[in-house]
Amino acid sequence: MSKIIAVANQKGGVGKTTTAINLAASLAHLGQETLLIDMDPQGNTTSGLGVEKRTVGKHIYQVLMDEVPLEDILMPTEMDWLDLAPAHIDLIGAEIELVNTEQREFRLQKALSRFQKVYRYIIIDCPPSLGLLTLNALVAAHAVLVPVQCEYYSLEGLGQLLATIDLIRRGFNPGLSLEGVLLTMYDSRVNLSRQVIDEIKKHFGDKVYSTRIPRTVRLAEAPSYGKPVLLYDKTSRATTVYLDLAREFLSRQVVAGVAEHKAPAITPSPEKKEADPGLPREQKDPSSEVPPAEPVPDSSQR
Repeated sequence: MSKIIAVANQKGGVGKTTTAINLAASLAHLGQETLLIDMDPQGNTTSGLGVEKRTVGKHIYQVLMDEVPLEDILMPTEMDWLDLAPAHIDLIGAEIELVNTEQREFRLQKALSRFQKVYRYIIIDCPPSLGLLTLNALVAAHAVLVPVQCEYYSLEGLGQLLATIDLIRRGFNPGLSLEGVLLTMYDSRVNLSRQVIDEIKKHFGDKVYSTRIPRTVRLAEAPSYGKPVLLYDKTSRATTVYLDLAREFLSRQVVAGVAEHKAPAITPSPEKKEADPGLPREQKDPSSEVPPAEPVPDSSQR
C-alpha cells in the first residue's frame, strides 16, 4: 500500500514546492518508487521537473472533475523511479467548480482509491492556501509534512494550518497525522533562525526533522533548468541535504512501522502483513539501515 504525504503550508514562499520536488527525487534516487502530484494551479512542481505546464495534455484538473482516471495523466521524469501527475492553469477553476459538487472534499481520495498502479510513496504538493484543493489533498493523505521558514511570521501560519488539520481529522479523515515539521531557508548565522527553531521544538518535539534545508544558490537555480537539484548539481550542498532528508524520512517510516506492528490493537494476519514502510522492496528487516545513495549520473543543463 502506498503512503500518501501532503506537503502543505498555506503561507507561500516557505520552500514547499522545492521540498516536494527534491524529497520525491531523493526518495526515487534511494530506490523508492514515488509519484509526485502537483495540486497547485501555479504548476511550479510540473515545470520544476521539466514539463511545459501550458502545453500538457492531460492533468490533475481533469482527474478532479472525474473526466479521466489518474493513470491516464501520469508522466515519466528523468528519474527511473519518479513519475509526475502534472498541473495546469485550468486548476484555478476547480476551486469554484467544486463548490456545489457533491462529495467535493473526496475527489482526490476517490481517484486514488481507484488507482491501480502502486507506488511506495505518493507526495502531493499543495497550493499555498487552505481552499478546496488543499482540502482534497489533506483528505486523501495519510500524513502532512509542513515546511516552515525560519522566520517569525511562519509561526503564526503554522498555528492556522494545524487547526485546519485538526478539523479535517475530526470531520473527514480521522487517520490524518502530522508527518513532521521541516525547517527551511535555514541560516545558522542569524539569531532569529535559532529562536524560531527553539520555539518550534518546544511545541512539536521529535516531530521536528533534524535535517534543516539551507538557502543555497544551486537550490534556487535548479527549477529554471527543469531539474531536481540532485540532477542539476550532484555535488552541491543542497543535494546532500535533501538526500539526508530522504534518509531521515525513511528511517522514521521504519520506526513508525515497527511501532505499529507492536501495537496490540493493530495485529494484521500473516497473509496481509506487508513489508515495513520505507525500505526498498527487496529488504524486509526493519532494523537494517536505509541504503546509501548511489552516484547520480551526470546530466547536461538545459
